[in-house]
Amino acid sequence: MEIVSFAQFGYEGAIVKVEADLRRGIPSVAIVGLPDGAVREARDRMRAAIVNSGFDFPRERILINLSPAGLKKEGSAFDLPIALAVLHAAESAAGAAMTEAGIHAPSVMVLGELELSGIVRPVRGILPAVTGGIDNGVRLFIVPESNRAEAEIIAGARIMGVSTLAEAALRLRALSSGEIDGPTPGREPPPREMTREIVWSPIPDNGRYEDVKGQPRLVRALEIAAAGGHHLIAYGPPGCGKTLALRRFPSLLPDLDTETAIEVTRIQGIAGARERDDEGSALASRPPFREPHQGASLEGMTGGGRNCRPGEISLAHGGVLFLDEAALFRASVLQALRTPLETGFVTVSRALKSGTFPARFQLLLAVNPCPCGNFGAKDKVCTCLPESIDRYWKRLTAPLLDRIDLRVRVDEPDPAAITGQAGTRTEDMRARIARARRAQIDRSGDDHRLNAVIDSGLLESMCETETSARKLLEGYARQRGISGRGTHGILRTARTIADLAGETLISERHVREAIEFRSWDGLMPDFLLGS
Repeated sequence: MEIVSFAQFGYEGAIVKVEADLRRGIPSVAIVGLPDGAVREARDRMRAAIVNSGFDFPRERILINLSPAGLKKEGSAFDLPIALAVLHAAESAAGAAMTEAGIHAPSVMVLGELELSGIVRPVRGILPAVTGGIDNGVRLFIVPESNRAEAEIIAGARIMGVSTLAEAALRLRALSSGEIDGPTPGREPPPREMTREIVWSPIPDNGRYEDVKGQPRLVRALEIAAAGGHHLIAYGPPGCGKTLALRRFPSLLPDLDTETAIEVTRIQGIAGARERDDEGSALASRPPFREPHQGASLEGMTGGGRNCRPGEISLAHGGVLFLDEAALFRASVLQALRTPLETGFVTVSRALKSGTFPARFQLLLAVNPCPCGNFGAKDKVCTCLPESIDRYWKRLTAPLLDRIDLRVRVDEPDPAAITGQAGTRTEDMRARIARARRAQIDRSGDDHRLNAVIDSGLLESMCETETSARKLLEGYARQRGISGRGTHGILRTARTIADLAGETLISERHVREAIEFRSWDGLMPDFLLGS
């Protein structure tokens, strides 16, 4: 029986073969294959765990090899495979003879941390390990019982959960003797199969838009963004409610489809950021909502480190990346968003290897109009110099802003005007969003192809437009010098607005509203008002 484990590196990781060689000599244990401190300490943990589990520890010179030797091995998940490799080498002379004869032995992937008592502790990154093992032909897995539900998310493998080293040794012995003869299909993953059904989670008390009053235009823009997957920037003075409204945006997003849920769970497992939801499911069901601090480093946003851990961009995959006070982020961090926004993935390059992570997310930005926040506000004085305001906005840069279809100016609401006023019902917004998303899925046949990511070559076929609406868009682009990306963005937004209204054909009023959201002041240009 060949024992393997898994080393985390980037999104894919690598299979690690765990070998134990017992020879005559002074009793000792040596681990080779670039182990880190936690892996080197495994020799003491596994020795105590073996003895305390009732086994005899071999009194030979033990050499443990983790191959490939050129890949750094990190973490405590190697405790259990190393202990089983030692026990297997001590007990199974027949297994060694098969290996020497060139007979291929089946592989079993083993993961788990050991306590000195022999109890197996859970480890992180089980889903990436099982996925990587299946991709490399491994079908047998021994994992901590606490991680079993996460391992069984992927079907097509036999998952054996163990609580102690003694139980794991019995499982391995049964596999070696043929008592357990191969994989059986795992259970199908929740939360749902790949269908065109739109599934919603209950609305949290702090996620309702009934409490967002006096900002109908911002709420409308957020509804369009949720329906079509468009990026959005809201700018206005402090205290006007832009951050309050944007933080409630997850309430407008339906649950994840199964494919995206597996990807999100896998990324969170690699980062060690996976937590069980309220229902205790091992599989993520809600779109992630990431809100990094303005002091976030480039590596923290894009990912990196010695083993290419995912950053905030990848952790927001399938959900939302919200940058509050966006102009305060480092310029290099903001510019690093441009490529993932276009491609849907981010590549982290290191000296010896690179890793590519999925990064399909919605970008929400909240910005003050100037460093002091009072520029353009009524009854307030801006103390910023023109040069400081210019530098403040230049951090965002035109290429980044050109990728944002919805731009919303948010002013402070009049307290007298909103007294007793009811905000937009969240349930009504969800109903319109669900109708728009179903229309997009029916049109494209793909759960992931929302209007915001329609390929340029498919715009003509998916965005059927009235002649007058087409002329209106062409005239605006010509007069304002809008880029090709910007023109396509307006057309995609108009497509979403039409879907929200339940209309197949994009009309002039849909294009007008899309242009208004593309304009920084939120108003139609003068030359279009009479057309």
